[in-house]
Amino acid sequence: MKKLAVYGKGGIGKSTVSCNISAALAAKGLRVMQIGCDPKADSTALLHGGTRIPTVLDAERQKGMNVTLDDIVHVGDFGVLCVEAGGPLPGVGCAGRGIINALETLKRLGAYEKYQPDLVIYDVLGDVVCGGFSMPMRGGYADRVFVVTSGEKMAKYAAGNICMAVENFRGRGYASLGGIILNRRGTEGEDAAVQMLADDFHTTVIGALDRSADIAEAEKQDCAVRCLKPDSLAAKQLDAIAQAMLEACGGVS
Repeated sequence: MKKLAVYGKGGIGKSTVSCNISAALAAKGLRVMQIGCDPKADSTALLHGGTRIPTVLDAERQKGMNVTLDDIVHVGDFGVLCVEAGGPLPGVGCAGRGIINALETLKRLGAYEKYQPDLVIYDVLGDVVCGGFSMPMRGGYADRVFVVTSGEKMAKYAAGNICMAVENFRGRGYASLGGIILNRRGTEGEDAAVQMLADDFHTTVIGALDRSADIAEAEKQDCAVRCLKPDSLAAKQLDAIAQAMLEACGGVS
């Protein structure tokens, strides 16, 4: 089982990338589990026709310790196993703590042993890398961290913070940096700026995704790009990114 975490500034497109990567890898015949670690709980929506699945925290509020894997793991398009950590009630509690709780619950219930996924993808909000939001990159959860960014100033700033957090964990047996994914927004000198960011952290830009009307249309129809336009440039770019991520993790035997 390979485990990777996708981080990025809020609104940078990491959930869109994550869903499409999950779909691309599942289409190759891999058993994929995607775990949404964003309190908005919409990470896997494109794999469920836009509907939101019950979250781990919601299920635990209703059932307490009687919660089961059937309550929190839901099968989406292409057979992707979908989980949403969820978050606290608005204005109450810590979203980061919700992530910690969800990951601990999955582990306690034996999710990885039961479903035996080839690949686990954690989709994580990365505006701030606090203890909860950094959980997937430490504690043995993820093997590699991939950062989605554009050439925009705040996106690069958030990406730099995430890369720095990974660097700070070096030598502790935690996840290592797998690379940067460029989600182009058309800013001047964008490719060069993101390449410079990658160079600063001794990593690579493993792939780039152009702004695309096909991606926008797929999102409007609440599905992955390969469902709507499997032969589009966007689908091919996403397939290439998925393959590069898989290779950065050492592949799946």
